[in-house]
Amino acid sequence: MKSGMEECEELMNALVPFAEQMLSTHREFFPFGGAMSHSGEIVQVGGWTGDEQPQSVEVISLIEKGFQDGAALGTYKATALVVDARVVPPGKRTAQDSIAVNLDHSDGTSVVVVFPYSFSAAGELAIEEPFAAPGDNRVFSP
Repeated sequence: MKSGMEECEELMNALVPFAEQMLSTHREFFPFGGAMSHSGEIVQVGGWTGDEQPQSVEVISLIEKGFQDGAALGTYKATALVVDARVVPPGKRTAQDSIAVNLDHSDGTSVVVVFPYSFSAAGELAIEEPFAAPGDNRVFSP
């Protein structure tokens, strides 16, 4: 049986390539998410506000609410919210563009995995070594 962290990693690994693809193509992406059912099935989750160019905070709020509802109903055992963020990586002094993956699991695991990125002069996406920080556990309330 897999641990909560292993299932969160599996979910993250299923979602991060989409963020990378959007960055390579458009140099940005709207927040999106994914969830893992109790059977291990992974589904992608988006937040539609009705606006063509929605505010990221609105989309994040919609996705988080959907995750919380799914957790309360017992539909999800793991969730991942993926956002384009500016973060100061360890050992650096300035904020850098990053893919931030907010992972929560029904076992109480909550972590944010951050993938700093940049673009070369030729426009090629370069993903740096990821780092992790404790999450806010906003989906599965104890």
